[in-house]
Parts: sequence; C-alpha cells; structure tokens
Amino acid sequence: MRTEGQVFQELSSLCTSPGYVHALAYFCFRDSIIPYVDEMRVEDTMHLFSPERLIRTETSTLIGLMIQQKIDWTLPNPRDTQQYIDKTEELLKELHEAMFAPTIDQMKSLFASGDRTNPFQKGENLREPIFYCGESAYSFQFRDLSVPKYKSDNAWLEQHKKFSIEQARDVVKALIELQNEKFTDALPELANRNNSEWTLLPYFLFTNEELSKFSGLDTTLVECVVNAFVLPDGHENRSFRAIDDFNVASAMPIIRADEGRFLLLEQYTLQQSLYESPFFWMLDDATYRETAFRNRGKFVEEFSLARLQTVFGQKSVFSNVRFPNVKGKDEIDTLVLFGNRAIVVQAKSKRLTLEARKGNDNLIRNDFKKSVQDSYDQAAACARALLIPNQILIANDGTRFEVPQKLTEIYLFCVVSDHYPALSFQVHEFLKFEEHDKVQPPFVLDIFTLDVMSEMLDTPLYFLSYVNRRTGYQDKILAGHELTVLSYHLKHNLWFDKKYNLIQLGDDAAADLDLSMLVRREGRPGARTPDGILTRLKHTRVGAIIAEIESRPHPGTINLGLALLKLSENAAVNLSEAIDSMTRRSSIDRDHHDLTIPMGESRDGLTVHCNNASIAIAGPKLENHCLVRKYKARAERWYGICLAPDASVRFGVSLDFPWVQEQNMERILREMPRTGSTMNMASSVKKSHKIGRNELCPCGSGRKYKKCCLL
Repeated sequence: MRTEGQVFQELSSLCTSPGYVHALAYFCFRDSIIPYVDEMRVEDTMHLFSPERLIRTETSTLIGLMIQQKIDWTLPNPRDTQQYIDKTEELLKELHEAMFAPTIDQMKSLFASGDRTNPFQKGENLREPIFYCGESAYSFQFRDLSVPKYKSDNAWLEQHKKFSIEQARDVVKALIELQNEKFTDALPELANRNNSEWTLLPYFLFTNEELSKFSGLDTTLVECVVNAFVLPDGHENRSFRAIDDFNVASAMPIIRADEGRFLLLEQYTLQQSLYESPFFWMLDDATYRETAFRNRGKFVEEFSLARLQTVFGQKSVFSNVRFPNVKGKDEIDTLVLFGNRAIVVQAKSKRLTLEARKGNDNLIRNDFKKSVQDSYDQAAACARALLIPNQILIANDGTRFEVPQKLTEIYLFCVVSDHYPALSFQVHEFLKFEEHDKVQPPFVLDIFTLDVMSEMLDTPLYFLSYVNRRTGYQDKILAGHELTVLSYHLKHNLWFDKKYNLIQLGDDAAADLDLSMLVRREGRPGARTPDGILTRLKHTRVGAIIAEIESRPHPGTINLGLALLKLSENAAVNLSEAIDSMTRRSSIDRDHHDLTIPMGESRDGLTVHCNNASIAIAGPKLENHCLVRKYKARAERWYGICLAPDASVRFGVSLDFPWVQEQNMERILREMPRTGSTMNMASSVKKSHKIGRNELCPCGSGRKYKKCCLL
C-alpha cells in the first residue's frame, strides 16, 4: 500500500490537469444538489448519504489542490473528463485507506497481543474521524447565525470592510439563490447539447453585475462582500501540502475567473466562511482583538439563552446566575428551572485548532479540555451547589430567587460555538465525568444542535424527554454528529433494549430532520415535521394531557408527562381511547371512574382517576390508590393523575422510591377485592365488577367503598 503522502501528491498532479475544473464542477453538482419535483421528499435527499458521494472536506481538498496552479478552463473531451472523474474517486478512496491504515495495524497488533489499550486515545488515530466526520451544522445556520454572532462588531466591519454583517448575509443568500436558479435549468439545457459540449461549469459562474441585478442589491455593496471571500490573484495555496494543512479555499471559496466572472463551487463553504472568517479578520487588528474575543463569548451565551427561552419561556430561564452564599463558585451562563428539573448551561467559544487536527496528541487533549472538559467541570460544580438546601441565586438582571427544594434531575449542557469536528466521538473517548443520582451525565453539543433542538422540540416536556433519553445513552450511542441522534428520536422515540451495549447510527438517519429544517428555514415545499413522535400523539388524548401538563408544570405531573412520552404509539393510542371512554362515563353518571396501566420494564405504572371531588378528598384518594398499586406491582415508580369529567387535568402525583415489603400493605392487598379497571397496553380496558357499598374501596385506602370513592 502506498503512503498517504504519495497518494496526496498524485492527487495534486491530477487536480492541476488541463480542464480539470470541469470534472470538479461535475462532482460539486452531483454531490450537493437536491433535485425534486413539486415537493421535496426524503427519498430526494438519499443520494447525499451514498458512500460513493464525495464529502465536503474531500471536494474542498480538490479545490485547494486545483488552485495551486493557474486554472486551465479548457473543456476536455468527454473521455478525458470521465477519466478525471474515475481517477479522482480512485485516489480519494486510496487516500482514505492510507490515512486509516496505521490505526488498523495498531488495532490488529493490540488484538493479537491481548492488549486492551484504546487506540483512539492517541491523537494520530483521530485524524481520520476528524477529517471524515459529518457536518455538524446546516449551511443556512452558518449564514443566518452570522448575524447575531457579529452584530456587535458591525462598526468595525463597516469601517474596514465597507459592509455590515446583515448586508454580507443578504449578498451571500442572494448568490446561493442565483446559483440555484441556474442549477434548475442545467440538465434540461444540457439535454439539448451535443455530448462534446457537456459541462456544468457555467452554472457555477457569476458576475457582480448579474448578482446585483438578480438581488436588487447595490453593485458596490455586492463587490465589497464578494471581494472579502475571493482568493487573491497569484495566491497558489502553497502551504497546503497535506490533507490536514490549512487550505485557503476553505476561507476564500470564491475564485476569480475571466471577463469579470467568479467561480463558486461550494455554497456550504462560503456560508461557513461567512460565519467563521470575520473573527479572524478582526484578530489581525491588534487594537480590536480583545473586543472580538469578548463579543464572540457573549454571542454563544446570548444565543443559548434566547433559544432555551423559546422552549421554556422567559420566566423559567435565567442568565449569568451567581451564588452569593457560596464562595469561589463559578456562575452559571444559563439556568433553566422547570418544575423539579434544571438545566445548567456552560458555553465556550473555544475550537479545535489546526495543529490539533493534524493528530498532535497533546494539542487535541488541550483543545478538548478548554472546549469541553472545563465546561463540564464548571457545570458539575454549579449543579452540586444547586442541591445545597435553601440556596439563593442572583440572575444577571439582579433578580433573586430560590432553587426548588426537591430537584430530581439536573442536566448539564456543555455548548461550543463553532463546528467541532468529530465532537461526539471525542466526547466518547476523552470526557471524564462523575456519576450522581440527581446530576445526569453531560450533554455536549454545539449551538447548531441546540438551535435545531429548540426548533423541533419547542415545548418543555418534549425537550426534556429527549435530553433525558440522550444523556441516559451517553456511552451507548455512536453517531457522526448529534443531529443524527435527534432525527432518529423524532422518527422512532429514542429507546434501545438493554441487551445492546453499543449502537451506531448511520448518517442517513438524519435525512428526515434535514428535510424538515430545509422546509422550515429555507422555505422549500415539503413536510415541516418528520412523521414520528411530534405527529402521532398530536390529536390523541395523551397528547392533550401532555400539553396541559406543560402549561402548568408541577413536579408530579412533569414526571407523568415524561413517562407518557416514553410510550409506544400503539400504547399511547390505546390509553387515549381508554381515557376518552372513562371520561365519557364520568360525564354521564357524574360518578368516580378509574383505570390502571403498567408502564415500562420495571413494572412502573399509571393510575387515572376521573372525578369532580374536592382536592382534599380526591388528592389522598389518588395517592392511596397509587401506593397500593405500586406495592402490588413491586414497582420503583408509580404515577397518578386526576382528570375532570371533561378530561382536563386536575392534578397529579408521582411516587418514586424503592419497593420494600410491608406487613400493613400485605394486609391491604389480601383484603382488597379484585375490582377496578386494569388496562393492558395491547388490549382494551377490562370491565369492572360491581362493588358492594360495604366492601373495601378498591383504591386501597382501607375504608369501605361507601365512605370513600362512592362519595
């Protein structure tokens, strides 16, 4: 097998061949464009997950090598173009194998010797997952989030670049739309040409005047923005000598052609550069450097705060929270309090440096420590402080408030502001965290994932339900990026049998989420929501109950809401029908009715009461019934909910403690008649037997029926 350097050198020679730019245009069209008719569907996007497709880091590599010499724009004959295409794919495959070969050899050697050392603890073995990892952000996120990221830097941008960040965003967006219109005409036009004239290159070319006319934007403004991302004349990218060297084509993806024309082959790269490059422009200004760093840190904190407020509301989300009674304690960047749950957010604007991407073991670990480990350590310390009794906090606006006394779960969010290659993989390998009965394992994510989560899971229970499931599988799931896991959850409700020790999700699992985000953010025709957990409960009684719980959170009902979201679709539908039947009976006879269902692997369960009794009577009645049912099932958890005859939620209870044998409960079970409604999730509700007035009440209170639930 040839070395990585040898393959890279041959690839470099191929990319500077006469007319190679036409083959490159073919790759960029084939592997980036989504053709569709009338409405975009998931199957229209599946070619983007083909193993034959070139990923963006590969096409960027080809562009970076092509610009190392003056581009020959001559159109080759079809045979030569096809040879370029075939040879490129062959060399890229060989390059991938050469990069991964040392890791494979190490794994074989370790296996043969019985050594259990993890090879991915070494930085040199992370080069491959870093280069070939999936994209963690959508291109339109880079484009649109550049505005809040640099809005505080507009004065500098206008002085030094002659445009604001909003104007830059508008020009970039218009350029993408212009190219997309051209792409729509590409295939029909080529069909009417002789195959010797086939090339997709013209559809990637544009002029400033053309863009200005198309968008209605001032020509001078268009020129200023385009020039900021144009590769300077004579720049030959000579420092790009290995696959993980700095590639100027990633920062300046627009190439000057001839006759006032420009070439943009990768729309994604341009939008990412809009998000990342202005910060480096400002770093070159020594007088502004400190301000640039400060504004970047402020952005990630403010953005995290704003997105969480869209889910939980402003009254439940606090920024820059301090502990006045705990000396030396770090402040919480963002704190969410919802019932008996809390989310602690620590945001960092650190990133994986270029030298670390080359496999430098110390730098990879150092970057990870600054970006993730330090963030976790701060979040964990703050979480422990939240559990101190009678803790008083002060928010950024001076508001003083108490921490809920019985927090049952605290989630730790470690948020990074930039694309961090192979983030989930590095978390799996490097992150060190402590286990705690109330502090959940950390959730490490970038702001792009937080943005999508708050878009799709825009209510508290749906959001918390996913976070609960995701953190519970912290060491069990491998995926290219977090959006893949989120998409799987939206389709299938994230749950795996305990018999599986490790689950790997392919990137194609993200297809449904990708489509929905295109529809929502780019206005493409198609489904706004994947068919799954967000659609199947929407018009059911269970869905309505969940919505009511979210509108007035209480610890007992929050626990129930999260439990309901774990039900399968069939179970939720069956339960909805049973509740509807029960409430109809109660509205007719104005009497008390109830049903009980088992939930979960540990024999957890739910008891539903329907009555209009006063809280003083209905509350103890429901709690006693749940205590007996929980004891009988030997369950760890049992939930109870009381509904009015119109099916609206009155209140709920949550019992969560280990099962212990008790003589008094044993006596109650022996004396309790075999009555009441019990629902199997695969069947309908059983009919209850007639209960005598003088029999013990089936709710488990120990009192006679006529003096208890018959009232």
